[in-house]
Amino acid sequence: MAIFSVYVVNKAGGLIYQLDHYAPRSENEKTFSFPLDLVLKLHDERVVVAFGQRDSIRVGHAVLSINGIDVNGKYTADGKEVLEYLGNPTNYPVSIRFGRPRLSSNEKLMLASMFHSLFAIGSQLSPELGSSGIEMLETDTFKLHCFQTLTGIKFVVLADPRQAGIESLLRKIYEIYSDFALKNPFYSLEMPIRCELFDQNLKLALEVAEKAGPFGPGS
Repeated sequence: MAIFSVYVVNKAGGLIYQLDHYAPRSENEKTFSFPLDLVLKLHDERVVVAFGQRDSIRVGHAVLSINGIDVNGKYTADGKEVLEYLGNPTNYPVSIRFGRPRLSSNEKLMLASMFHSLFAIGSQLSPELGSSGIEMLETDTFKLHCFQTLTGIKFVVLADPRQAGIESLLRKIYEIYSDFALKNPFYSLEMPIRCELFDQNLKLALEVAEKAGPFGPGS
């Protein structure tokens, strides 16, 4: 079991803090001969698999490295254009590492804003008056948990579906936010959280939650 990420979203829908605590490995590196038996295309400035799959490489997976050289968007770190390089038979055999595309900072900001809007829609659509909005979204591979404070700050945790104690963890994160962000004289409300003590205590809380489950009183 694991806690993957923590996000803090302000009342305007802006992402003011993010922590990628644990990323499940979903990468696969294979050596290929020419012609490549996967169809690749450029999508959202990334080279991704458009058709064909093998050895845990799936449609939608992105090219992460070629011959050990990282790929950034449609170019390798040494400046080679990925599709052009892989279309040249003289470059084979070639080792390619595939995996789920990594979200950019801009994409995370966009997703935070999108969730903020969905949260508001959920509150309005609820048949119950005074609905608190979306508290949990569940998929096969993770659960999204959300706790909104009275001031509109949202604490969002992505975790393994089997992870216990997330509700108490969310309140522990709120406590850490109150102690180490709000009480910091250099912190401005609604602005990005840049506080070393907040980082340290949040990471410790995540480690405790993963090992022990729910927080007890005074923990």
